[in-house]
Amino acid sequence: MSGPTRPGRIEADPGNEPAAAAVVEVLVPTRNRPVELATTLAGLAAQDHPFDVVVSDQSDDAASYDTEPARAMIRVLELGGHRVRTRRHLPRRGVIEHRAALLAASTAPYVLFLDDDVWLAPGTIALLHEAITELGCGMVGAAMQGLSHVDDERPAEQEPFARWAGAPVPETLHPDTPEWERWRLHNAATPIHLARRHLRPGERWFAYKIAWVAGCVLYDREALVAAGGFDFWRDVPEEAVGEDVVAEQRVMAKFGGAGILPSGAVHLESDTTIPDRPVTADGLLRG
Repeated sequence: MSGPTRPGRIEADPGNEPAAAAVVEVLVPTRNRPVELATTLAGLAAQDHPFDVVVSDQSDDAASYDTEPARAMIRVLELGGHRVRTRRHLPRRGVIEHRAALLAASTAPYVLFLDDDVWLAPGTIALLHEAITELGCGMVGAAMQGLSHVDDERPAEQEPFARWAGAPVPETLHPDTPEWERWRLHNAATPIHLARRHLRPGERWFAYKIAWVAGCVLYDREALVAAGGFDFWRDVPEEAVGEDVVAEQRVMAKFGGAGILPSGAVHLESDTTIPDRPVTADGLLRG
């Protein structure tokens, strides 16, 4: 495929570079979502764990972080000791290249890819970091929960559920297998129902087997890079999606991975900014 051979540069706003990275760096790609981004930043501002933040914007007009609510939350984060970088990343070359550029701009040992329409309950980043260090795997995810479905329990979609007994081991997943059906665990508000059913007395969190997790995934940065990161953006069309499936499953195949419950990640349930999804990266790269 012709085209650029490396991710484009992310241009930083003047005077907005940190001196050093924290152990966890939260990477937020965003486009045309000023209200949602401010809400996402508010969730980060309520966390009680050390981390830095990079917000990379591809909006058509003004940056989504260039609003009074977003700036207020950035000030709250900075007053709490978190370094925040806000950046424009143009021209757009697809969502996968955007993630590749964010990863290239990060330096922390652990990177949390957080979508711009996800609010995190207080303590979520601390739980994710605790889980990935205790489990010793390549990634852990907190599945997005759609709270409008909290009264819509779906027992059939809970059937693929299985805990990890001990640390996750590497596994390679294939479509049309029982393991692939784990993706159903993250529909609607199913993570809430699973936590209610399976959280044991005295447990703060537990790890379970996944196919992939969307919206909130903490990676061991070295493991993600060793698995190829998001460099496969060069091998698929710009309009391809499904980047989380490819990156996570490559990490899981080498280093293992898990979801954790309770999740703490709430989907804002706004309309998608990518209504047309003609191709998926996982389908193309398997094909």
